[in-house]
Amino acid sequence: MRKWKGKGMSGTIEAVKAQLARLPLPDGGDLISRDMIRALTVDGGAVRFVIEAPNPETARQMEPLRQAAERAVSALPGIRSVSAALTAPTAEAKPKPAPSLKVGGHPTPQEGRMNPPGVKSMIAIGSGKGGVGKSTVSSNLAVALARAGKKVGLLDADIHGPSQPRMFGTSKRPASPDGKTIIPLQAHGITLMSIGFMLPEDKAVVWRGPMLMGALQQMLMQVEWGELDVLLIDLPPGTGDVQLSLGQKSELTGAIVVSTPQDVALLDARKALDAFDTLKVPVLGLIENMSTFVCPSCGHEAHIFGHGGVAAEAERLNLPVLAQLPVDLDTRLMGDAGTPVALGDGAMAEAYAQLADRFIAGGIV
Repeated sequence: MRKWKGKGMSGTIEAVKAQLARLPLPDGGDLISRDMIRALTVDGGAVRFVIEAPNPETARQMEPLRQAAERAVSALPGIRSVSAALTAPTAEAKPKPAPSLKVGGHPTPQEGRMNPPGVKSMIAIGSGKGGVGKSTVSSNLAVALARAGKKVGLLDADIHGPSQPRMFGTSKRPASPDGKTIIPLQAHGITLMSIGFMLPEDKAVVWRGPMLMGALQQMLMQVEWGELDVLLIDLPPGTGDVQLSLGQKSELTGAIVVSTPQDVALLDARKALDAFDTLKVPVLGLIENMSTFVCPSCGHEAHIFGHGGVAAEAERLNLPVLAQLPVDLDTRLMGDAGTPVALGDGAMAEAYAQLADRFIAGGIV
């Protein structure tokens, strides 16, 4: 089942924010400019959000504003229901300790498999080299599966170069009730975890192999993933420690390999395919990214990274080509802005929706 037809979820969220921005606060500004809206979600025609007041006394005085916010959003076309809640931090509440993810810390290795409870399937998304769009594919496939009604988690396992915080437009630090259990973040209907949430964006991760393994273990087994239909794992490029540990210690449903048609990318993609074969992880198929470029002015189609290489490799290995995705400006712009293109209703959103449908129809997710 597809959601948010027509305007699209991102467009609906922007329309909701525009309505809320029209409600002035007594002491100046509005709900949006003062950053008082939390957990804004759109599910079909149902809108939910939280108004966070600066303190409990202010919250008690904001009930008329909460009702006005519900009425304003209800006036939007296509909205069937609106639920707004008021909240405020309490002085008595003790701050929760931050998750314990120490640089250089290496927890005791897990006995048995590293498979989070409640997660039905785990799919690794890898590539032989960087720069082929693996993280972009991961984020948009996650969104497309969620739009199709699945409960989806995304683990950014690219510890040296995490990009999912930027692609999902969130940089909050995950909470921890006890200093051990990590509560993942939520964005665009996806449950998210990344080392990028634990460190400043410009902080380099200079870790040896055991440190990487400790972080991977923590992000898999100490995170409260909850009940998920699928956990997508955005791997680092190449065939290093993360791939080795994940393949040996986790029962993966399968792997996807992303490549561009360029010969040098295919050379490395073959190494990724061989690594999964060595680790006895079934490869579900290949995705050809940056497959073609269509000029927005004249409509001319050009294969600027080559043509046919991924399809030929897939045929040689008797694997399906799951998708052929073009070079697309909106994909780049929306990814940089923290709103994956699969949230919309254009051609790229439909391409990712078809990719998601293929996994669902095949019983993989």
